[in-house]
Amino acid sequence: MIKDAIAKLAERIDLSEKEAEEVLFEIMDGAATPVQIAGYLMGLRIKGETVEEIAGSARAMRARATRIRVADPLVMDTCGTGGDQSGTFNISTTAAFVVAGSGVTVAKHGNRSVSSRCGSADVLAALGVKIDLAVDRVEECVNEVGIGFLFAPLFHGAMKHCAAPRQELGIRTLLNILGPLSNPAGATMQVLGVYDHGLTELMAKVLVHLGTQHCFSVHGMDGLDEVTLTDRTWVSEGKAGVVSSYFIEPKNFDLERVRLKDLGGGTADENAR
Repeated sequence: MIKDAIAKLAERIDLSEKEAEEVLFEIMDGAATPVQIAGYLMGLRIKGETVEEIAGSARAMRARATRIRVADPLVMDTCGTGGDQSGTFNISTTAAFVVAGSGVTVAKHGNRSVSSRCGSADVLAALGVKIDLAVDRVEECVNEVGIGFLFAPLFHGAMKHCAAPRQELGIRTLLNILGPLSNPAGATMQVLGVYDHGLTELMAKVLVHLGTQHCFSVHGMDGLDEVTLTDRTWVSEGKAGVVSSYFIEPKNFDLERVRLKDLGGGTADENAR
């Protein structure tokens, strides 16, 4: 299947949702070579990923994930794409605790850093969180405490075949956006920061297509993959099957603008402090 898909992508032909799903299953089964995986990812990158291609890939990744069961029907995730190269502290990880403190159940999906100095797993480990906690204990945390950290490698072991090609390519590919779409708790609500302004509507459409009840895909006009306090933020909101896009800015929430350097971070230990 992956050979046929690469041939189509070479001609800039879009894949169907089912085709994209089957290719990722093939990759996760170990049936594709590293060269084929890299070629497939580059083909998608050059052509440009469609809603159907991303959604099909996310469905496959969700199907093979180790799942946790959450009693609350409303579950929130703040996992973003990362990769904005801004060097800020871990804003979305911090926000997860604020959201949980307000009474919303949070299943925070994340990983160690791939393209930044400090990923969510890195800062949480520096804070003393046992990021490699057994899956059943993570489920217990989410249900009893109201928040838990879902460390991606523990829940998505089938994606191990992508690790080497991804690292060797060294550029953003489909894999950078699949993680935030594959929450193992089946998050029904999501705020998803993206590294590129042009991705907000695409990602919101994918989440809606996958059945997310309410989502915000955001990109700060200062380049942050967050709702920013230094500039306006472009938001694509998905709700009731409809996606709408608009700007928000700090004054809408009675907040003052800050300088980007005020949001600066560093190493995991520095961010933890």
